Amino acid sequence: MSTLTMKDGTTIYYKDWGTGQPVVFSHGWPLNADAWDAQMLFLGQLGYRVIAHDRRSHGRSSQTWDGNEMDTYADDLAALFEALDLKDAIMVGHSTGGGEVVRYLGRHGLKRVAKVVLISAVTPIMVKSESNPEGTDIQALNAIRIGVTQDRSQFFKDLSIPFFGYNRPGVRISEGVRENFWYQGMQGGLKGEYDCIKAFSETDFRDDLKKIDVPTLVMHGDDDQIVPFQDAGLLTAKLVKNATLKVYPGFPHGMPILHADVINKDLLDFIQR
Repeated sequence: MSTLTMKDGTTIYYKDWGTGQPVVFSHGWPLNADAWDAQMLFLGQLGYRVIAHDRRSHGRSSQTWDGNEMDTYADDLAALFEALDLKDAIMVGHSTGGGEVVRYLGRHGLKRVAKVVLISAVTPIMVKSESNPEGTDIQALNAIRIGVTQDRSQFFKDLSIPFFGYNRPGVRISEGVRENFWYQGMQGGLKGEYDCIKAFSETDFRDDLKKIDVPTLVMHGDDDQIVPFQDAGLLTAKLVKNATLKVYPGFPHGMPILHADVINKDLLDFIQR
């Protein structure tokens, strides 16, 4: 396994395939780098260098007690960029990974980055407040905390249904997709996954988004039941300078996995512009 040790001793697992311009992927919660397999195989076969890591406390990386928040996630990603000496990179983040990408850019700048793609991202901020009245109610987020701590295994099985829009009429359910979602979630550490709920839902990325001045593609499904489009993709595109917003009718939160054929084509089109 390819791993990198952070300054606090945390071991970060990563995949680094192929050669060419680097495309760096940041995964959603509670998944790991394997969530990007469809995109990494597709772009790798087309001559790109594709890289994805397991966020600390997720997948095959160390399960840590501390550091399960956005600043440290971003610093871990920066350490990977430095260790691999990545330049002219395309950064792609899904859900929580979108927040990680944006916080990386806010903290470490854009000198190594050519373009940014945010897919179903948690930005600008999820939780409902006076300044974000259309956000997700804290009680819904607390329900996630309860689910994770009381019966994490069953909670992840249940979560896969709205995550992939499998509760919609006429949708064909793949038990394999559901089981892989559960499997990736169960690989992570309980403490880190619990802390990450606060990180992905309560971190305010608005100032970070305003610092982005490279070409940015915001991709979001309008039937996202996890991170609703109106309070996420729509607002994110307004905060990023000259962002391109692409809305996918009927697509769920897990669209990079469920609709990889569509997402991969649009991702490639954006990269090649």
